[in-house]
Amino acid sequence: MTSTLRPPPPAAPRAAAGSARPASHPRRRRSWRQALRRDWQLYSLAVLPLLFFLIFRYLPMVGNIIAFRRFKPGGSIFGEYWVGLRYFRMFFIDPTFWEVFTNTLVLGALTLLFCFPLPIVLALLLNEVRARRFKRFVQSVSYLPHFLSIVIVAAMVTQLTSIDGAANQLVRMAGGDPVAFLQQPQWFRTIYVSSEVWQTVGWGTILYLAALTTIDEDLYEAARIDGASRLRQTWHVTLPGIRPTMVTLLILNIGSFMAVGFEKVLLLYNPLTYPTADVVSTYLFRMGFQSSNFSYAAAIGLFEAVIGLVLVLSANLISRRTVGTSLW
Repeated sequence: MTSTLRPPPPAAPRAAAGSARPASHPRRRRSWRQALRRDWQLYSLAVLPLLFFLIFRYLPMVGNIIAFRRFKPGGSIFGEYWVGLRYFRMFFIDPTFWEVFTNTLVLGALTLLFCFPLPIVLALLLNEVRARRFKRFVQSVSYLPHFLSIVIVAAMVTQLTSIDGAANQLVRMAGGDPVAFLQQPQWFRTIYVSSEVWQTVGWGTILYLAALTTIDEDLYEAARIDGASRLRQTWHVTLPGIRPTMVTLLILNIGSFMAVGFEKVLLLYNPLTYPTADVVSTYLFRMGFQSSNFSYAAAIGLFEAVIGLVLVLSANLISRRTVGTSLW
């Protein structure tokens, strides 16, 4: 029986040379209404945080208008009449303001100098620990001060530095005379920065430890094959791996440079330590609530906020151009 051979189907004609392939239609982009209708459960989680920032962060900005208007308690919340830059000129020629402004810069610089790099060092040290129980114990002990109230921390500092406190007991054991630490201006900055380091360093390691877990282990293996020591691995692999986190936290810390801890300073300082302890926030408190000069205090607060904004923008710009990492 003979089989009939069928010719193969004709091949599809090839496209002429140089002819363009028909472009595929781009995927249609969903509108914000469609996205809201689809993921409304996720968007609803942002309602309370947005309300919080709107009520307690953005609406109070309207009160800055009294920095340019004469405000009297019991009168209009927006002031009685327009005075322009009168209150700004007042604190620009006030020597007391420049004294507290200098104290704010010094305390902010010292806090940034010690409280920013020490969490990085502690995270790197904990990352090298192989005993899990010891590592968890150190983490728990270092995190604990963060959960203490500022009032409790201030009370502990006051007790430790009192005449009969632990610090003066060590001084007596060394053969010295007891020192009233919180009544001498030259000791306030040391006490404040030390308590700030004790309270914040452990908590600051959390983000760095999380960033360390994202570093590829193959990079360490390649460094070991090349003969790199543990120190060189840290310098060439670990630090570049957590650099985006470091830069982000540095920019945020610079933004809060002028906002030196108001509560702790207010609880620790006294008129004897004003020359080194009085900062802009405590000066605002005295001017606004004790002297009832709210317009003057609002002008100083607006000036401080503008400086903080300039610092954040400058740090972000420098970081983006030098390191390549920024907040926006």
